[in-house]
Amino acid sequence: MVVFDCERMKYPNTGLFAFCDNVASCLVKQRQALRSSLCLYVPAKYKGRWGDDVGYRTVKFTDRMHLSCSPRVSVWHSSNQQPAVIPPKGIRQVLTVHDLNFLYDKPLSKHRAYLSALQKHIDRADHIVAVSESTKRDLMDNIDMKGKYVEVVYNGLNQFDGDITPPVSKPTGKFLFSVGAVLPKKNFHVLTALLRGNDYHLIIAGNKSPYEKRIMEEAENFGVADRVSVIGPVTEPVKYWYIKNCTAFLFPSVAEGFGLPVIEAMYYQKPIFLSDRTSLPEIGGSHVFYFDHNFDPETMLVQFNKGLAAFEKGEVDKEQMKQHALSFSWERTARRYIEIYNELL
Repeated sequence: MVVFDCERMKYPNTGLFAFCDNVASCLVKQRQALRSSLCLYVPAKYKGRWGDDVGYRTVKFTDRMHLSCSPRVSVWHSSNQQPAVIPPKGIRQVLTVHDLNFLYDKPLSKHRAYLSALQKHIDRADHIVAVSESTKRDLMDNIDMKGKYVEVVYNGLNQFDGDITPPVSKPTGKFLFSVGAVLPKKNFHVLTALLRGNDYHLIIAGNKSPYEKRIMEEAENFGVADRVSVIGPVTEPVKYWYIKNCTAFLFPSVAEGFGLPVIEAMYYQKPIFLSDRTSLPEIGGSHVFYFDHNFDPETMLVQFNKGLAAFEKGEVDKEQMKQHALSFSWERTARRYIEIYNELL
């Protein structure tokens, strides 16, 4: 039996939720290629989410202290680099590493503790997967891999096939959009400088935190606070409405293992502006525009205006952008994981 750990789905509206949900769905669809049965380790409310033709094991708090497994379990896939539970000895482990963001958004004094914890998980794993070359480089540069190979398996594009739904209160006029947990590493506060000399509204969607105060303070400094809205988490149908209807999609994150929203915006062929940090240049490639590395407000505004003008003139091939987004496939991701499971069985 192969177990895929979906424990982190307890945090909705996050990249880890999307990863677990999409990989689980595609594993179930392709389970005939697996040389064993499949079981999904899930928070209780998600039992049955992917149908009745797959096994489920619900998360229990005591699993953190002692995880007992059936003798039938041969492979356990830990879906993130800091799993809540560790499979017992004798069970082969696949470990997916999404990022080492603590290197970029935590004080240097805390790096040793985070690296030590990650080292233990790397030492335990039998097969290690990184979601980007950027994450792989961070692993190789900061962890003693002890000769273990790190494979890159990209995430997929979230293609929404339902009805796109407008928000209850639609924006009036043109707006810029960004989405993600409202945390300092997302760097949203630098975007307020882009609202000068125009009438755009900036809308930021995602789980809120005290960092919202920093965003609004910057907006006050530039005199644009009345055109900045931090709206909290939104449903998938509403998120895609914002992406589809925005004037531009902005993602200035300084610590990103992959950047799922970037390829979602590419699919809708929007002008996209990213930071040039961590994985984003790898994922965005030549299909997007990049902000000044130091996020100088004046330089960013010039880059933004030039980028919009270039996009409107057709200097970015929209069809190539969409095809680039489509090259990231959850089906392909799951297929490779099944091959890894079969190799370990």
